[in-house]
Amino acid sequence: MTTGEYILIFSKIFGSLALLIYGMKVMSEALQKMAGSQLRHILGAMTTNRFTGMLTGTFITCAVQSSSATTVMTVSFVNAGLLTLAQAISVIMGANIGTTLTAWIMSLGYNVDLTMVVFPAFFVGIMLIYSKKRRYIGDFLFGIAFLFFSLVLLSTAGKDLDLAHNPGAIEFFSSFNVNSHWTILIFLAIGTVITCIVQSSAAVMAITILLCSTGVLPIYMGVALVMGENIGTTATANLAALGANTQARRAALAHLVFNVFGVIWVMCLFYPFLNFVCNLAGYDPESPVSLSATEMAVRLPIVLAAFHTCFNVVNTAILIWFIPQLEKLVCWIIRPKANQDEEEFRLRFIQGGLMKTPELSVYEAQKEIQSFSERIQRMFGMVLELLNEKKPENFVKIFTRIEKYETISDNMEIEIAKYLDQVSDAHLSDDTKGKIRAMLREISEIESIGDSCYNIARTLNRKMNEKEDFTEQQYERLHQMMELTDEALTQMNLMMKGQKTGYDPNRSFNIENEINNYRNQLRNQNINDVDNHLYTYAVGTIYMDIVQECEKLGDYVVNVVEARLGIKQVGA
Repeated sequence: MTTGEYILIFSKIFGSLALLIYGMKVMSEALQKMAGSQLRHILGAMTTNRFTGMLTGTFITCAVQSSSATTVMTVSFVNAGLLTLAQAISVIMGANIGTTLTAWIMSLGYNVDLTMVVFPAFFVGIMLIYSKKRRYIGDFLFGIAFLFFSLVLLSTAGKDLDLAHNPGAIEFFSSFNVNSHWTILIFLAIGTVITCIVQSSAAVMAITILLCSTGVLPIYMGVALVMGENIGTTATANLAALGANTQARRAALAHLVFNVFGVIWVMCLFYPFLNFVCNLAGYDPESPVSLSATEMAVRLPIVLAAFHTCFNVVNTAILIWFIPQLEKLVCWIIRPKANQDEEEFRLRFIQGGLMKTPELSVYEAQKEIQSFSERIQRMFGMVLELLNEKKPENFVKIFTRIEKYETISDNMEIEIAKYLDQVSDAHLSDDTKGKIRAMLREISEIESIGDSCYNIARTLNRKMNEKEDFTEQQYERLHQMMELTDEALTQMNLMMKGQKTGYDPNRSFNIENEINNYRNQLRNQNINDVDNHLYTYAVGTIYMDIVQECEKLGDYVVNVVEARLGIKQVGA
């Protein structure tokens, strides 16, 4: 075979692998878009114990055909506080079982002529893509057609390569002693490194099946590559967790520990365990020459898929009883950081991460906006403290904290808006686009609440600098106004948390009406009090500036509520 022919065949192999990765990506994203928030609800609701958590992880991974997507989603939910570490570990165990379905699909591609379904799938898919209601079904069909088509191309390229009659390839693989654990460790390391680099265990599995099906790569080395893929695939979740909180990083580490433990016990029982799996698949690894090249091309992909399944099922069956101990181990390895000052700017839920789907990204942004909203109410609590503070040194400390919070508020608005802008660049459903528009409006209004808090603080600072003070009645009225404003913020935060009990949307609008009416009442009262010389015009101005700012703050709160409820803004 000439060099040009080899280059052409390898080009086909690399192109087929690219098509395989792309097909799985398209299929996975289409399924997640079709499922929408249901995957999130399933993940949150069906993890009551270790067994339901494991089954949930298996089901979701089988559905989306990506253990990386499931584990990254799980790590993100731990970061958001939706799942405990123990629940996350059980889901990750299930994800390892669910991902074995991919190997079986690939082995099917080497045993069945898939072209009979590939081209009809392309034809039906392209028609559905142009249908607004069914475009995700079309994306799914295109993804699975690309996946199957890549397997057909890989199988054809493998036959064209004809490694079984290539002296160089035969000599290279024959130089390794298949009965040596060192050989197994070398190929395990190769599988790990390649999977970490390409970030796709499916692609490495496809290469492994291709090499084994030609008969040039002994099954022992192929299985070692499969074990390496199991370790390498954990890199995705660990990379996604780098910027996350302590619990999320522990969940990602648990995935790595789980797979490393499995590799260790398999290495101790490597040959007996592999022989057991081979017997199940009807293959004798001691005398592979007894099979023809055609039989080997059919049987070996099944052996690899069977080993992958047995490895993960047995590993899960062992470790599912030791989740508390595994949890303690990762907690011991990753210690919590020293308490960071909550007044330092940092996003809690939005992380750079990898492989985030728009649905998950939007959910993280919602959690971050909820955190932003809670922080703003704490800022308003400081304004209340400032109103009551008489000592100049304490007053300065509180005012400095409020200034710091104002800077944090500005930064949070900018960073969340940037994140949502990045998410909006993806291919989004109309529902997700609507959510992003609403969230951009929410963060703008919440930042305006922060501005109002800062304006009230500056007004109180002016009062302090000018050596002015309010009368007892003014303090009472301001307290009443601020209590109404604080209640409006409380109701807003109940809504942001998604609490169905204890929150009534009409309550927010009623409070806004009360604030408006009370503002009008205080404005008229202030004119009379100044006319009656109960206090100076300057004090009355400062007093009414605070009242007016509280009323504006109430308007911003209502705007946030309307944005979250999907009510369009009709005017300023």
